Amino acid sequence: MSTPEENPRPAGDPGVAGGPGASAVGGDLSGGPSAVGGNLPGAPDGERSGGPGVEEAGPGERRSGLRNPEGAVRGLGAGTLGLEALVLLLAIQPIRVVGGDLGGAAVAAIVALAVAAVVLAGMMRRPWAWYAGTALQGALMLAGLLHWSLLALGVIFAFVWGYALHVRRVILGR
Repeated sequence: MSTPEENPRPAGDPGVAGGPGASAVGGDLSGGPSAVGGNLPGAPDGERSGGPGVEEAGPGERRSGLRNPEGAVRGLGAGTLGLEALVLLLAIQPIRVVGGDLGGAAVAAIVALAVAAVVLAGMMRRPWAWYAGTALQGALMLAGLLHWSLLALGVIFAFVWGYALHVRRVILGR
């Protein structure tokens, strides 16, 4: 335990464990207004800010609470497509061993779909990439004509992609 001479901070300082604003983990480590929109130091009571570059929501608008909602949504889309590519490539051998005959056309389709998913993951800044990602899910389900397990993966990832689109709509309002 430190003595008052070693720790010159007052007991009410939010950075001190147990003081006002302290959390169970040891207090607010940011040293500034909270990310939710705390009062600005030296500002009149009631004046709040969510940080630099964050606009206050007007009446009827919902604030996501994210500093960069577009970037967060792009990351969600890219992460979803990257995970899909990884699962597709890792599924080749188990499908061949357990699932029966997986021909060369099916393996080529899996590799092509995985490459397309990685390329689209890198292009999520473009607005058409979301539509192309949706088309990729349809193409994966069509690959189910080559092997039934590709249809199963297509349905699973179509639901995951649908959820990513839902989150995008909720956060961005598009």
